[in-house]
Amino acid sequence: MEHGSFTNDRNASFKLPQEDHTLANAVRFVLNQDPRVVSTGYSIPHPSLECVNIQVQTTGDPAREVFKDACQELMLMNRHVRSVFEKAVADYKADEQERLKEAKEALKDQMESMDIEKNN
Repeated sequence: MEHGSFTNDRNASFKLPQEDHTLANAVRFVLNQDPRVVSTGYSIPHPSLECVNIQVQTTGDPAREVFKDACQELMLMNRHVRSVFEKAVADYKADEQERLKEAKEALKDQMESMDIEKNN
């Protein structure tokens, strides 16, 4: 939900229900990186309320558009982090399978050498 002025769309406050510091701080961070933002911050009205208020003041662009752009940028960042993480997990699993294969071969070679020694 957006709270703002009908005459000045550079300033607005956005209420995000069912959210907490996790999302609010990430959105605030992305908003602070935007050169169109003059100031931004967030507040939680009360610890027992599950909602966050994010305030945005811009240089002239509509605060709603800047906020929307920040949310989209945050989604792109999250997609990138997820893809890097998934690639790292896949690489680790592939490496682990290779190490396991090598360990099995080494154990097999060791067992064969022990059999040769018993037979001699």
